Amino acid sequence: MSKEKAKTEKKDEDVASIFAALKYGPAPEADNVARAWLDDHGRQFGHFIDNKWTIPENRKTYNTICPSTGEILASTVQGEKEDVDLAVSAARRAFESWSKASGHYRARILYSIARHVQKHMRLLSVIESLDNGKPIRESRDSDIPTVIRHLYHHAGWAQLMDMEMANWKPIGVVGAIVPWNFPLMLLTWKICPALAMGNTVVLKPATYTRLSALLFGEICAEAGLPPGVFNVVTGAGSVGSMLATHPDVDKVGFTGSTEVGQLLRRATAGTGKKLSLELGGKSPVIVFESADLDSAVEGVVDAIWFNQGQVCSAGSRLLLQESIYDDFVQRVKSRMSHLRLGHCLDKTIDMGAVVDESQLKSIEELVQSARLEGAQVYQMNAGIPKKGLYYPPTLITGVQTVSRVVVEEIFGPVVVVLPFRTAKEAIELGNNTKFGLAGSVWTENVSLGLEVALSLKAGSIWINCHNLFDAAAGFGGYRQSGYGRDGGKEGLYEYVRPRWEGRPAVHSSPVDFKKFGDTIPSRPTFENVDIAQLLIDGIMLPTIDRTYKMYYGGSQQRPDAPYSRPIVSPSGKVIGHVGEGNRKDIRNAVEAAHKAAPGWGKRASHNRAQIVLYLVENLELRRQEFIGRLILMTGCTEEVAKQEVDLSIQRLFHWGAYADKYGGTVQETTLYGATVKVHDPVGVIAIVCPDDHPLLAFVSLLAPAIVRANCIVIIPSQKHPLLALDLYQVFDTSDLPGGVINIVTGDQDHLTKYLTEHQDVQSVWYFGSAQGSAFVEYTSAENVKRTWVNYGQSRDWTKPDQGQGEEFLYHSIQVKNIWIPMGDIYAN
Repeated sequence: MSKEKAKTEKKDEDVASIFAALKYGPAPEADNVARAWLDDHGRQFGHFIDNKWTIPENRKTYNTICPSTGEILASTVQGEKEDVDLAVSAARRAFESWSKASGHYRARILYSIARHVQKHMRLLSVIESLDNGKPIRESRDSDIPTVIRHLYHHAGWAQLMDMEMANWKPIGVVGAIVPWNFPLMLLTWKICPALAMGNTVVLKPATYTRLSALLFGEICAEAGLPPGVFNVVTGAGSVGSMLATHPDVDKVGFTGSTEVGQLLRRATAGTGKKLSLELGGKSPVIVFESADLDSAVEGVVDAIWFNQGQVCSAGSRLLLQESIYDDFVQRVKSRMSHLRLGHCLDKTIDMGAVVDESQLKSIEELVQSARLEGAQVYQMNAGIPKKGLYYPPTLITGVQTVSRVVVEEIFGPVVVVLPFRTAKEAIELGNNTKFGLAGSVWTENVSLGLEVALSLKAGSIWINCHNLFDAAAGFGGYRQSGYGRDGGKEGLYEYVRPRWEGRPAVHSSPVDFKKFGDTIPSRPTFENVDIAQLLIDGIMLPTIDRTYKMYYGGSQQRPDAPYSRPIVSPSGKVIGHVGEGNRKDIRNAVEAAHKAAPGWGKRASHNRAQIVLYLVENLELRRQEFIGRLILMTGCTEEVAKQEVDLSIQRLFHWGAYADKYGGTVQETTLYGATVKVHDPVGVIAIVCPDDHPLLAFVSLLAPAIVRANCIVIIPSQKHPLLALDLYQVFDTSDLPGGVINIVTGDQDHLTKYLTEHQDVQSVWYFGSAQGSAFVEYTSAENVKRTWVNYGQSRDWTKPDQGQGEEFLYHSIQVKNIWIPMGDIYAN
């Protein structure tokens, strides 16, 4: 055989073996432009403040490391208090002009930033992947396009602010604190709505991933963003705390762990700062036997192994209908064998490295706990690079609902599997978590998919897809996944305050949180008792004594402890007694509210409107009685009393009209399909009313809550509670279901303490003292309940903007976005 012929045959064998194996060859993304940018800065970075690099003296530094290789990319400054002060001062100066600029001007700037980000897409993608360890395909094809989409979308909101947000104004200086899993994308989720609404921003990026934020600062300056509007301060976690508690920061936007979110809630309690939290998750992926199983397997890959599972909305709980359990688990294991791990800049990989060694150890420890509990751990260990922070795709079966890996957020490429029989059981399992960020439902039965999606308690539900995001649809959670939304019009409200409202002037004395609400029950009163008398058959007789009872579960209830509280008129005379509520009364009222909630929530909105309008009818029938009661209790003139009663009737009518007009909308996202925004009720809301305008404030607070399908436990005015208790006769004659409105009387702060500490109250509205406001915000951190407090500031309940503004609706609902893709007829 000639040498030439032998060569040809060998070449043919090589080609044949290549086609037989179909192995991936390396396809690295060039990193020369990223390294050139790093070299331009000598691989040393300071803060980016006032559109300038600031490298303070005598600061410690932190080495940014590429998780794929362990290579040191650059050193960055560890900021201190003086650096935070400098950045906040720059932002405050810039706010004076930026907030007064026209919406059109701000729109032009945001548009320019979007264009400049597009010009530097490749540089940003490579820096993001090197810094974080994620595959370049995800940075290039998902993260950066989403960044650009948010910039363009919010340029539009800046343009439309004067029309669409006419009753709102910017807050001031925003402190934005973002995590390491999507460093640039989540940064823009905070700053885009903040800048569009006229605020300025100081950003603290995550410790591990600082480079893309600093590069973005340069791009903003290049695009023409005025100095001081966007500033970046790097440092350890303590810098985030300094920023959040800075007295000149008006709003804190945080994305990160639930534990840190709780710390921030406590640190900012009572300061008047607005706070939004996008926290952890343990999202279910629910697969029914009616699903397209092959598509669902790919959905699991997107749900849990996207970004190495380091996604707050990762589908880390796989719930499978029993009939397909074994088959589906086998399909997933087979798919896992084809996943490729490798260097972040290799365009052929499916998974990159975990961000940091500490995170890798945390994942390993949690998976080991599953082994110790007797679970079966399946891992794809072949092809894992020897160098770098890699963890294999992992599937865990044989777990219980109380298993640690089922309960806790792992934040890594680990999915646990649980079976279910029926749709009801799937919903119960899906909601069996302290979190409520996201979830997905897999079925070809659209009716089933929608009903399950509506029943899951989470902020984003995907049907036959997972981890889809868009600037037009807000992202955020229920329960311990936080509150507030990033994206959509719903996200704008996090960065504005009502136009009538000023910055709260908080001068609260220190609050002893342990002793707050301590009280001693009232003792007998006899010196100033106003004993009413009646003339009967020519004889003056004392009226029959009446002690007002509490009202919960649809009936009058005696207080748990046999104590009563005297109610005193302006002249100092005792005009009545009400029950002195305690912890058990709060417990009973909350239980009654939860018992009523499912039925009230499922009623048609028209039916809720009819009930509220029936309340209007019955209150008006007793108009003169309530006018007289107001005069007796408050000492006001007849004209003032008439105004309050008539405004209360009008306000009930106003909110009744909103019962069927604020249910949501269809979002205009980039999805080929429908993204449906649903305004869910918050749940059980605790409401603590002010002393001024005892009837009007009571009605103004309860009405928007119940028309949006919440059930409430309400504490009426402490000084003037009799009007509220007179209303339960109106409730009883107006077809209001028992448990929707529950009234507990007594010492307001004592009752507030137990309402705020209650683990199954979803929100607290408090209109009392500055100290009470601080207590509510501080204590709410325990289960991350929503709060609305007044910081001891009064409002004019007679004015429409203060007594029935859009903020009442904002606090009465939580947004759920349901994503429904299409594609059976036309290819997208």
